[in-house]
Amino acid sequence: MSEWIPVYQAANSLEAHTLKGSLEVSGIRVQLQGEALSGALGELPANAVEVTLLVRARDLEQAQLILEPYRRGAGPAWYCQRCGEHNAGSFETCWQCGHEADTTEQ
Repeated sequence: MSEWIPVYQAANSLEAHTLKGSLEVSGIRVQLQGEALSGALGELPANAVEVTLLVRARDLEQAQLILEPYRRGAGPAWYCQRCGEHNAGSFETCWQCGHEADTTEQ
């Protein structure tokens, strides 16, 4: 059995890298599977270019907790108080620096 297991199926490479960054800021190592297929875009069906995020089995539960707000969809986008980075409302921590969102002022 592989030590790496799927945790999320991203629609494209951009989404995959954004979520990968969010997990890595929390100390979770991530591998991407299927990213190389994006070069064949136009020759493959749209669902063939999805990118799978893989995490180690021991990190699965924590990764799912981190990704859950993103799956549900969240409130408005917000700017990080620490670094000024723009973050999607689904992120509870800044994807750039890992600073937690100020939930009183989004």
